[in-house]
Amino acid sequence: MQTVDLITPILNDPYAFGAVAASNAISDIYAMGAKPVFALNIVGFPVKSLPLNILEVILEGGKDKTLEAGASIAGGHSMEDNAPKYGLAVTGIVDPAKLITKRGAKPGDALILTKPLGTGIITTALGQELINDPLEKEVYNIMGHLNKKASEAMTVIGVNACTDVTGFSLLGHLLEMLIASKVSASLFLSKIPVINGTRELAEAGIVPPGAYRNYGFLREKVNWNDISSREDRMLLCDPQTSGGLLIAVPQDREERLRESLLKKGCLAAANIGYITAKEVGMIEVLS
Repeated sequence: MQTVDLITPILNDPYAFGAVAASNAISDIYAMGAKPVFALNIVGFPVKSLPLNILEVILEGGKDKTLEAGASIAGGHSMEDNAPKYGLAVTGIVDPAKLITKRGAKPGDALILTKPLGTGIITTALGQELINDPLEKEVYNIMGHLNKKASEAMTVIGVNACTDVTGFSLLGHLLEMLIASKVSASLFLSKIPVINGTRELAEAGIVPPGAYRNYGFLREKVNWNDISSREDRMLLCDPQTSGGLLIAVPQDREERLRESLLKKGCLAAANIGYITAKEVGMIEVLS
């Protein structure tokens, strides 16, 4: 299987940007229970306005993260652009009988999330120079954390469906799973992990444009119940970069999966809700 993704800079450090872009691109492979084998660099760079040594550092970050994933860089393609862009075209392998898709979620399945939310809001604040170095380092560590161990855990335990959480937000990617599986879901806001400091930034009005676009798209598909807080709604619609895996697992395997995720060092193993058999493609958010 093959997948491709690239992003514009969201961190100040070129090496960190390259590593996060690679982690983000490889995540689609992990979401399907596959193993990355090799990747091709995809680069856009303003050669007339930025020194090439910056590009070298970006590529170094991408190479190191790809090697950490157990794959290698086999080549790539570059083009002149008015702003830096970097990502990977990734090739992975999987036994077809063990392929995990978005289509298998079943009523009663627990929904497990393996990374906290908030990277879109925090990187927006970073672009406005509104956060400190420790928070920038924390969000880099979260985005750079590969979904490798989470993928290995769910493959061994056996799950019904999975998607990674990226630009369409937690709710947007959950909706894709629900439509593909012809089911619905209920989420508990209090159980959804969020990066420390994110809520305060949202309360201060630091919200990326993508969150508003996601909210507008999802508005008719979400029953917010008593969740009237604008900040809470924006958090669930926040576009993530290199977010975690969202896994639908049978209830009798949930505890084993969560234990395995934590034992392997995943950043979260939160049971945030469950799959229901109500109206197809509808999400209910409860407190």
